[in-house]
Amino acid sequence: MPSSITPQQLARRLGLPDTPVLVDLRTAEDAAADQRLLPASLRRDHRDVASWAPGFAGRSVVAICQKGLKLSEGVAAWLRHEGAQAEVLEGGLLAWAEAGLPLIATRHIPARDAAGRTLWVTRARPKVDRIACPWLIRRFVDRDAVFLFVAASEVQAVAERFGATPFDMDGTFWSHRGETCTFDTMLAEFGLSSPALARLAMIVRGADTARLDLAPQCAGLLAASLGLSRLHRDDLAQLEAGMALYDAFHLWCRDAIEETHNWPGPGAR
Repeated sequence: MPSSITPQQLARRLGLPDTPVLVDLRTAEDAAADQRLLPASLRRDHRDVASWAPGFAGRSVVAICQKGLKLSEGVAAWLRHEGAQAEVLEGGLLAWAEAGLPLIATRHIPARDAAGRTLWVTRARPKVDRIACPWLIRRFVDRDAVFLFVAASEVQAVAERFGATPFDMDGTFWSHRGETCTFDTMLAEFGLSSPALARLAMIVRGADTARLDLAPQCAGLLAASLGLSRLHRDDLAQLEAGMALYDAFHLWCRDAIEETHNWPGPGAR
């Protein structure tokens, strides 16, 4: 298998269910100079690779350091020794940044629990924003994030008692601002920017705020979201079903907006 991947190749795999695990190996000095991360990447210390590498056995991993040289090459080799399918990001974070590819601002990423996961809490019976935001977090911020759906009256208390971050609630940091929705807030605060995500944000905003005229797809997203909320009584089951829905909308926004479908095709009789 190839031992390296270019920034452009990796960018095409971002936001997909099978995106490789991204491991940021930069030194403390380099990370302090630029505190941004590749989307959904994990910080690890190359000096402890023998202790954490076995946890990635059987998984696809991309090792990332400042320039794509000794740290990522050494860690990728060690990961392959432990049974991972490990590649090196060519040129490291510097090449990624120079190509203008997405980076996550870390200042608002919540503290992680003992298992390395961020923990979030919101109202039960989600429809649009409360599925769209978990999708965004798991695909671009923390692939292992945990979401708690509780009674609206208990969100703040659960947040305090369990160390969770509340979202899509009035009076919280992660909520609607003006005419935008919580999905927009997360894109802005995490510094996530791409044409596909901007297009998806407009669809989410229209579906979530009863402005179906913002984009033709708003009504379809709302209909699918309401249908899923009736199909699944369990909020976590609905979230898992919704992940596939947003994967599909994201890829349409990225690759298929010009594609049309008609039947019968040309020449059919």
